Amino acid sequence: VQLVESGGGLVQAGTSLRLSCAASGSTFSVNAMGWYRQAPGKQRDLVARIVNTGGGSTNYADSVKGRFTISRSNVKNTMYLQMDSLKREDTAIYYCFMRDNKEYTYWGQGTQVTVSS
Repeated sequence: VQLVESGGGLVQAGTSLRLSCAASGSTFSVNAMGWYRQAPGKQRDLVARIVNTGGGSTNYADSVKGRFTISRSNVKNTMYLQMDSLKREDTAIYYCFMRDNKEYTYWGQGTQVTVSS
């Protein structure tokens, strides 16, 4: 599985961005997917995920609940992260991931999101 993110950029606080994560290769065995982010000097933290992808339940970090929405398109084999009401503290490199039923994790290359005040 290869993952390619897009959609990052420099935006002002209070605005929106939508990140995309396009998957290629065999995703048949993927059972979880989502987004992490890593700010400078900090660890990589989970932002949002879809688990048991057949049922599609979602989880969010408390810091983004109500502002970010994770979704996927099976037809396009693409996952999205809609980010609304962005804050300076959302500035980070965002990484998408997919995890298969053998607990192997695939990562994208990361996309920079910078929020200015």
